[in-house]
Amino acid sequence: QLQLVESGGDLVQPGGSLRLACAVSGITLDTYVIGWFRQAPGKEREAVSCINNRDGDTYYRDSVKGRFTIARDKSTVYLEMSSLKPEDTAVYYCAAGLRAAMCYIQRADYWGQGTQVTVSS
Repeated sequence: QLQLVESGGDLVQPGGSLRLACAVSGITLDTYVIGWFRQAPGKEREAVSCINNRDGDTYYRDSVKGRFTIARDKSTVYLEMSSLKPEDTAVYYCAAGLRAAMCYIQRADYWGQGTQVTVSS
């Protein structure tokens, strides 16, 4: 059974950095697309970044390009976040699916429970 467990959310000051981790179990990571989505209060959930583990292709939404980096090791997918802004405040969800366009169409098949990121002074 596929499981996604996020960790690393925290309160951080503007301009700070944070690393989120998504521990993946129950699947062969190399065959899936793993992504990070976020949902801020009163807003719809949006795709932040995805990595296609079949070919290494990555996706970043425009507002995080140059600040966020998605990476993986054998069983964990990370989201390295730097130069954080108050508008990055949200619950961040790890997601998995088989669609290469998962981030583009903003649809995933499996979801983690989420981790809170708050950017505030």
